[in-house]
Amino acid sequence: MASESVEEFRSRAKAWLAENLPRLDSGDAMVLQRDELTSWRRARELQKKLYDGGFAGICFPREYGGLGLGYEYKKAFDAEALAYETPLMLNVPSFAICCATILDMGSEEQKRTHIAAALRGDEVLVQLLSEPSGGSDLAGVLTRADRRDGRWVINGAKTWSTWAFAADYGLCLARTDWNAPKHEGLTMFLLPLRHPGVTINRIRQVNGSVEFCEEFFDDVDVGDDAVVGEPGKGWDVASRQLYHERRTMGDGSEYTSGPGIAEAEDVSVDLLSLVEKTNQGGSERIREMVGRALVHRAVHGQLSEHVFHAVTNGSLPPAAGSIIRLYMAEVHDVEIDTALAVCGPAAVVDDEAGLLDIGTRYLGRQIASIGGGTTEMARNVIGERVLNFPREYAADRGVPFNQVRHGKA
Repeated sequence: MASESVEEFRSRAKAWLAENLPRLDSGDAMVLQRDELTSWRRARELQKKLYDGGFAGICFPREYGGLGLGYEYKKAFDAEALAYETPLMLNVPSFAICCATILDMGSEEQKRTHIAAALRGDEVLVQLLSEPSGGSDLAGVLTRADRRDGRWVINGAKTWSTWAFAADYGLCLARTDWNAPKHEGLTMFLLPLRHPGVTINRIRQVNGSVEFCEEFFDDVDVGDDAVVGEPGKGWDVASRQLYHERRTMGDGSEYTSGPGIAEAEDVSVDLLSLVEKTNQGGSERIREMVGRALVHRAVHGQLSEHVFHAVTNGSLPPAAGSIIRLYMAEVHDVEIDTALAVCGPAAVVDDEAGLLDIGTRYLGRQIASIGGGTTEMARNVIGERVLNFPREYAADRGVPFNQVRHGKA
């Protein structure tokens, strides 16, 4: 379909969507709950429909199951898909972070196997990065992979892994050389999560959600085919992964399908309908607050487009993805704060007004400033890698990891 124009593609997508996917305003659409396995099964079914219909992986190369089309084709499809139920849950981290990283850093076999399987809806991939003792210092991982009888044997723990309970594989960063400085002794593995040595527990948050998980690895053995990139070069892979994560969190990825995070129903708030519902359209204060929030969102959309194209044409470095990730958190915070102000005390009461959802969302407000690396980390990245400010002092830089001093609790 390389000769098909964007408008022809959009027209064909419009007809296909109307024929094959349920409209959000119909009784056929399912409200997907990200911490329910039934929702993940539904998402996989919808993804298979997209694949069979020829609309999966629009920007992924054809040889790995995608369409090999440009960003403008993806944006055209996204615009037409707004009114339909699509498998948005698979965008992050499976497509836009994990598959994108495999596309950039994986072996030919890994690309052909796992990207194609994900686009068919057969596999879901997640990230296994953060650790119980790690905080934001990702390179300080303690999960270890030891060489035994030609295999890699992995032991350790990860945490805050989003939706790992629903996944088939995880990109896991592990330490393979304790004599090297912390960034140089790492290897990235693509781990099967159904392995008998993997234990997955779900973490309940203050808002009731159980979408995050913790994982324990006990003698999880994998072969060399599980290594993404090269042994000892795991930080290169992780850096690319973080690049994709930051631009994805800011809605700047070409590998998503359908509306991005900022527009997703369970993330963004329809402020105009909230004003209508609370009969506050006549309040000048409310109109100003809502207007401010809507302007933030509009600016974010323009910023995402600008940064994406600037990185693509080389006028900004890849690290600039942190700009849209940082601003996404700002948009989210302004929006949630505005929604709570509009609802007032009704947001914490479960009554016929139905505004308790706003109070519950407020409990998870900080997620936008933490997920995809904290806003503080994003500012460091922008300062050091976009604006070329001097790097911060680090006492462990260049020191063999087994000699690095660790604080005791």
